[in-house]
Amino acid sequence: MPGFQFSALQDEVLPQGPRVVVTGATGLLGRAVCREFQNHGWTVSGTGLRRARPRFLRCDLTDEDAVRFLFQPDVLVHCAAERRPDVMERNADAAVSLNVHASTACGALLIYISTDYVFDGRNPPYGEDDCPNPLNLYGRSKLEGEREALRHCPGAVILRVPVLFGEVESVTESAVTSLWQQVQEATEERRALDHCLQRFPTDARNVAAVCRKLAERARQDPSIRGIFHFSGKEQMTKYEMAVAMAQAFNLPSNHLVPLTELPAGSAPRPVNSQLNCSRLEQLNLSVEPRAFSVAISECLWPFTADKRWRQTVFH
Repeated sequence: MPGFQFSALQDEVLPQGPRVVVTGATGLLGRAVCREFQNHGWTVSGTGLRRARPRFLRCDLTDEDAVRFLFQPDVLVHCAAERRPDVMERNADAAVSLNVHASTACGALLIYISTDYVFDGRNPPYGEDDCPNPLNLYGRSKLEGEREALRHCPGAVILRVPVLFGEVESVTESAVTSLWQQVQEATEERRALDHCLQRFPTDARNVAAVCRKLAERARQDPSIRGIFHFSGKEQMTKYEMAVAMAQAFNLPSNHLVPLTELPAGSAPRPVNSQLNCSRLEQLNLSVEPRAFSVAISECLWPFTADKRWRQTVFH
Protein backbone atom coordinates (compact mmCIF):
# COMPACT_ATOMS: atom_id res chain seq x y z
CA MET A 1 0.00 0.00 0.00
CA PRO A 2 1.19 3.61 -0.55
CA GLY A 3 3.52 4.90 2.15
CA PHE A 4 4.16 1.52 3.74
CA GLN A 5 6.30 -1.50 2.96
CA PHE A 6 8.49 -4.02 4.74
CA SER A 7 12.24 -3.60 4.54
CA ALA A 8 12.69 -6.38 7.08
CA LEU A 9 13.58 -10.00 6.50
CA GLN A 10 10.08 -11.41 6.65
CA ASP A 11 11.15 -14.96 7.49
CA GLU A 12 13.16 -13.80 10.48
CA VAL A 13 11.88 -15.02 13.86
CA LEU A 14 11.87 -12.19 16.37
CA PRO A 15 12.31 -12.85 20.10
CA GLN A 16 9.16 -12.90 22.19
CA GLY A 17 8.64 -10.19 24.79
CA PRO A 18 6.66 -7.01 25.23
CA ARG A 19 6.44 -5.32 21.83
CA VAL A 20 7.52 -1.78 21.06
CA VAL A 21 7.39 0.12 17.79
CA VAL A 22 9.81 3.03 17.46
CA THR A 23 9.04 5.64 14.82
CA GLY A 24 12.03 7.46 13.43
CA ALA A 25 14.09 4.39 14.31
CA THR A 26 16.81 5.28 11.83
CA GLY A 27 17.46 8.66 13.46
CA LEU A 28 19.80 9.54 16.31
CA LEU A 29 17.27 9.12 19.12
CA GLY A 30 15.36 6.30 17.43
CA ARG A 31 18.48 4.15 17.13
CA ALA A 32 19.29 4.69 20.80
CA VAL A 33 15.72 3.83 21.83
CA CYS A 34 15.76 0.62 19.77
CA ARG A 35 19.04 -0.50 21.36
CA GLU A 36 17.84 0.31 24.85
CA PHE A 37 14.62 -1.68 24.55
CA GLN A 38 16.35 -4.59 22.79
CA ASN A 39 18.95 -4.78 25.55
CA HIS A 40 16.18 -5.16 28.13
CA GLY A 41 14.26 -8.03 26.51
CA TRP A 42 11.70 -6.18 24.39
CA THR A 43 10.69 -7.20 20.89
CA VAL A 44 11.50 -4.10 18.86
CA SER A 45 10.27 -2.97 15.47
CA GLY A 46 11.24 0.35 13.96
CA THR A 47 9.86 2.56 11.23
CA GLY A 48 11.89 4.79 8.98
CA LEU A 49 11.54 6.46 5.62
CA ARG A 50 14.64 7.62 3.74
CA ARG A 51 17.04 5.53 5.84
CA ALA A 52 14.93 2.39 6.39
CA ARG A 53 17.09 -0.71 6.78
CA PRO A 54 16.73 -4.45 7.55
CA ARG A 55 14.31 -5.25 10.42
CA PHE A 56 12.69 -1.83 10.04
CA LEU A 57 9.42 -0.91 8.35
CA ARG A 58 9.52 1.75 5.68
CA CYS A 59 6.60 3.99 6.58
CA ASP A 60 5.71 7.50 5.52
CA LEU A 61 4.21 8.89 8.72
CA THR A 62 2.60 11.76 6.83
CA ASP A 63 0.49 9.14 4.98
CA GLU A 64 -2.61 8.62 7.14
CA ASP A 65 -3.47 5.25 5.54
CA ALA A 66 0.05 3.97 6.21
CA VAL A 67 -0.13 5.09 9.84
CA ARG A 68 -3.51 3.38 10.37
CA PHE A 69 -2.10 0.18 8.90
CA LEU A 70 0.85 0.13 11.32
CA PHE A 71 0.43 -2.94 13.53
CA GLN A 72 -0.38 -2.33 17.18
CA PRO A 73 2.38 -2.97 19.74
CA ASP A 74 2.29 -2.76 23.54
CA VAL A 75 4.20 0.54 23.39
CA LEU A 76 4.73 3.08 20.61
CA VAL A 77 7.66 5.51 21.03
CA HIS A 78 7.19 8.37 18.58
CA CYS A 79 10.69 9.71 17.85
CA ALA A 80 10.07 10.72 14.22
CA ALA A 81 10.02 14.49 13.80
CA GLU A 82 11.46 17.38 11.88
CA ARG A 83 13.68 18.94 14.57
CA ARG A 84 15.44 21.69 12.61
CA PRO A 85 13.63 25.00 13.23
CA ASP A 86 14.96 26.66 10.07
CA VAL A 87 13.88 23.67 7.93
CA MET A 88 10.47 23.78 9.64
CA GLU A 89 9.94 27.37 8.57
CA ARG A 90 10.78 26.52 4.92
CA ASN A 91 8.73 23.29 4.71
CA ALA A 92 5.88 24.01 7.06
CA ASP A 93 3.09 21.72 5.85
CA ALA A 94 5.10 18.50 5.59
CA ALA A 95 6.90 19.05 8.89
CA VAL A 96 3.71 19.83 10.78
CA SER A 97 2.13 16.66 9.38
CA LEU A 98 5.07 14.62 10.67
CA ASN A 99 5.25 16.31 14.08
CA VAL A 100 1.50 16.37 14.73
CA HIS A 101 -0.71 13.96 12.79
CA ALA A 102 1.52 10.90 13.09
CA SER A 103 1.19 11.07 16.88
CA THR A 104 -2.49 10.18 16.82
CA ALA A 105 -2.21 6.58 15.54
CA CYS A 106 -2.47 4.99 18.93
CA GLY A 107 -3.91 1.80 20.36
CA ALA A 108 -1.09 1.18 22.81
CA LEU A 109 0.88 3.14 25.36
CA LEU A 110 2.15 6.15 23.41
CA ILE A 111 5.39 7.88 24.40
CA TYR A 112 5.55 11.10 22.40
CA ILE A 113 8.93 12.85 22.25
CA SER A 114 8.58 16.61 22.45
CA THR A 115 10.90 19.55 23.02
CA ASP A 116 11.94 22.36 25.36
CA TYR A 117 11.12 24.69 22.44
CA VAL A 118 7.46 24.69 23.54
CA PHE A 119 8.63 27.42 25.96
CA ASP A 120 9.69 30.97 25.12
CA GLY A 121 12.81 30.92 27.31
CA ARG A 122 11.99 34.08 29.23
CA ASN A 123 11.42 32.59 32.71
CA PRO A 124 13.30 29.31 33.25
CA PRO A 125 13.41 26.72 34.62
CA TYR A 126 10.13 25.34 33.29
CA GLY A 127 8.03 22.71 35.05
CA GLU A 128 5.61 20.34 33.38
CA ASP A 129 2.63 22.52 34.35
CA ASP A 130 4.10 25.83 33.19
CA CYS A 131 2.33 27.53 30.30
CA PRO A 132 3.95 26.87 26.90
CA ASN A 133 4.59 29.75 24.53
CA PRO A 134 6.61 28.52 21.53
CA LEU A 135 8.47 31.10 19.47
CA ASN A 136 8.84 29.17 16.20
CA LEU A 137 6.95 26.74 14.00
CA TYR A 138 8.93 23.77 15.32
CA GLY A 139 7.87 24.48 18.89
CA ARG A 140 4.28 25.17 17.84
CA SER A 141 4.06 21.92 15.86
CA LYS A 142 5.41 19.85 18.75
CA LEU A 143 3.03 21.51 21.19
CA GLU A 144 0.13 20.76 18.85
CA GLY A 145 1.42 17.18 18.63
CA GLU A 146 1.40 16.92 22.42
CA ARG A 147 -2.20 18.09 22.57
CA GLU A 148 -3.31 15.76 19.78
CA ALA A 149 -1.56 12.83 21.45
CA LEU A 150 -3.27 13.48 24.78
CA ARG A 151 -6.63 14.10 23.08
CA HIS A 152 -6.56 10.79 21.19
CA CYS A 153 -4.63 8.82 23.84
CA PRO A 154 -5.47 10.17 27.32
CA GLY A 155 -2.98 7.73 28.87
CA ALA A 156 -0.11 8.93 26.70
CA VAL A 157 3.27 9.99 28.07
CA ILE A 158 4.81 13.20 26.73
CA LEU A 159 8.58 13.45 27.22
CA ARG A 160 10.09 16.88 26.57
CA VAL A 161 13.84 16.97 25.95
CA PRO A 162 16.33 19.64 24.80
CA VAL A 163 18.99 19.48 22.08
CA LEU A 164 20.39 15.95 21.69
CA PHE A 165 23.72 14.37 20.84
CA GLY A 166 24.82 10.75 20.84
CA GLU A 167 26.30 7.99 18.69
CA VAL A 168 25.92 9.75 15.35
CA GLU A 169 26.42 8.23 11.91
CA SER A 170 27.65 11.62 10.70
CA VAL A 171 28.68 14.62 12.79
CA THR A 172 26.05 16.67 10.95
CA GLU A 173 23.29 14.48 12.43
CA SER A 174 23.15 16.55 15.63
CA ALA A 175 23.35 20.30 16.20
CA VAL A 176 25.83 19.48 18.97
CA THR A 177 28.20 17.14 17.14
CA SER A 178 28.10 19.32 14.03
CA LEU A 179 30.25 21.77 16.00
CA TRP A 180 33.09 19.26 15.65
CA GLN A 181 33.67 20.50 12.10
CA GLN A 182 34.53 23.99 13.35
CA VAL A 183 36.60 22.62 16.23
CA GLN A 184 38.82 20.68 13.83
CA GLU A 185 39.33 23.67 11.52
CA ALA A 186 42.20 25.07 13.57
CA THR A 187 43.29 27.69 11.04
CA GLU A 188 44.00 31.39 11.17
CA GLU A 189 40.43 32.02 10.03
CA ARG A 190 38.16 32.73 12.99
CA ARG A 191 35.02 30.64 13.55
CA ALA A 192 32.21 32.58 15.25
CA LEU A 193 29.86 30.48 17.34
CA ASP A 194 26.70 31.47 19.19
CA HIS A 195 27.34 32.55 22.77
CA CYS A 196 23.83 33.87 23.47
CA LEU A 197 21.41 30.94 23.56
CA GLN A 198 21.74 28.77 26.65
CA ARG A 199 21.42 25.06 25.91
CA PHE A 200 21.45 21.84 27.91
CA PRO A 201 22.99 19.20 25.60
CA THR A 202 21.47 15.81 26.38
CA ASP A 203 22.73 12.34 25.52
CA ALA A 204 20.22 10.40 23.40
CA ARG A 205 21.27 7.23 25.23
CA ASN A 206 20.01 8.74 28.49
CA VAL A 207 16.73 9.76 26.86
CA ALA A 208 16.34 6.19 25.57
CA ALA A 209 16.83 4.81 29.09
CA VAL A 210 14.17 7.18 30.42
CA CYS A 211 11.75 6.07 27.67
CA ARG A 212 12.28 2.44 28.61
CA LYS A 213 11.80 3.15 32.32
CA LEU A 214 8.61 5.10 31.61
CA ALA A 215 7.27 2.29 29.42
CA GLU A 216 7.95 -0.40 32.00
CA ARG A 217 6.45 1.61 34.87
CA ALA A 218 3.45 2.84 32.89
CA ARG A 219 2.47 -0.70 31.90
CA GLN A 220 2.15 -1.48 35.61
CA ASP A 221 0.96 1.88 36.94
CA PRO A 222 -1.74 3.82 35.01
CA SER A 223 -0.91 6.98 36.97
CA ILE A 224 2.26 7.29 34.87
CA ARG A 225 0.80 9.53 32.20
CA GLY A 226 0.94 13.12 31.03
CA ILE A 227 3.98 15.37 30.69
CA PHE A 228 7.53 14.67 31.88
CA HIS A 229 10.79 16.56 31.44
CA PHE A 230 14.30 15.17 31.03
CA SER A 231 17.48 17.12 30.36
CA GLY A 232 21.23 17.17 30.71
CA LYS A 233 22.37 19.30 33.63
CA GLU A 234 25.18 21.36 32.11
CA GLN A 235 24.20 24.78 30.77
CA MET A 236 26.27 25.66 27.69
CA THR A 237 26.21 27.86 24.61
CA LYS A 238 27.36 26.45 21.29
CA TYR A 239 30.65 28.27 21.79
CA GLU A 240 31.13 26.60 25.19
CA MET A 241 30.26 23.17 23.76
CA ALA A 242 32.86 23.60 21.03
CA VAL A 243 35.54 24.70 23.49
CA ALA A 244 34.71 21.68 25.68
CA MET A 245 35.15 19.40 22.66
CA ALA A 246 38.50 20.95 21.86
CA GLN A 247 39.68 20.54 25.43
CA ALA A 248 38.50 16.91 25.56
CA PHE A 249 40.68 16.08 22.53
CA ASN A 250 43.58 18.39 23.46
CA LEU A 251 42.95 20.55 20.40
CA PRO A 252 43.42 24.31 20.09
CA SER A 253 40.35 26.50 20.51
CA ASN A 254 41.76 29.99 19.96
CA HIS A 255 40.20 30.07 16.47
CA LEU A 256 36.73 29.81 18.04
CA VAL A 257 35.14 33.18 18.75
CA PRO A 258 32.04 33.79 20.92
CA LEU A 259 29.25 35.47 18.97
CA THR A 260 27.20 37.58 21.37
CA GLU A 261 24.57 38.76 18.86
CA LEU A 262 22.05 36.46 17.20
CA PRO A 263 22.29 36.25 13.39
CA ALA A 264 19.49 37.84 11.42
CA GLY A 265 17.16 35.68 9.37
CA SER A 266 17.16 32.51 11.45
CA ALA A 267 14.06 31.09 13.13
CA PRO A 268 13.53 32.63 16.58
CA ARG A 269 14.70 30.44 19.46
CA PRO A 270 14.26 30.65 23.24
CA VAL A 271 17.23 32.18 25.06
CA ASN A 272 17.04 29.72 27.96
CA SER A 273 14.42 26.95 27.99
CA GLN A 274 15.87 25.00 30.91
CA LEU A 275 13.57 22.16 32.01
CA ASN A 276 12.72 21.31 35.60
CA CYS A 277 12.95 17.49 35.70
CA SER A 278 11.79 16.92 39.28
CA ARG A 279 8.75 14.83 38.37
CA LEU A 280 10.87 12.08 36.82
CA GLU A 281 13.36 12.28 39.66
CA GLN A 282 10.70 11.99 42.37
CA LEU A 283 9.33 8.85 40.68
CA ASN A 284 12.84 7.37 40.37
CA LEU A 285 12.45 7.27 36.59
CA SER A 286 15.36 9.53 35.71
CA VAL A 287 18.99 8.70 34.97
CA GLU A 288 22.11 10.59 36.03
CA PRO A 289 23.82 12.13 32.99
CA ARG A 290 27.57 11.78 32.66
CA ALA A 291 29.75 14.84 32.25
CA PHE A 292 29.35 16.39 28.80
CA SER A 293 33.09 16.18 28.10
CA VAL A 294 33.11 12.43 28.73
CA ALA A 295 29.92 11.62 26.80
CA ILE A 296 30.77 13.79 23.79
CA SER A 297 34.26 12.28 23.61
CA GLU A 298 32.77 8.81 23.23
CA CYS A 299 30.52 10.04 20.43
CA LEU A 300 33.20 11.90 18.48
CA TRP A 301 36.23 9.61 18.68
CA PRO A 302 35.27 7.71 15.46
CA PHE A 303 35.57 11.05 13.63
CA THR A 304 39.07 11.85 14.86
CA ALA A 305 42.02 11.62 12.50
CA ASP A 306 43.81 9.18 14.83
CA LYS A 307 41.51 6.33 15.87
CA ARG A 308 44.14 5.21 18.39
CA TRP A 309 43.06 8.16 20.56
CA ARG A 310 40.22 6.08 22.03
CA GLN A 311 42.58 3.38 23.25
CA THR A 312 44.57 5.85 25.32
CA VAL A 313 41.52 7.61 26.79
CA PHE A 314 39.06 4.81 27.52
CA HIS A 315 41.52 2.07 28.57
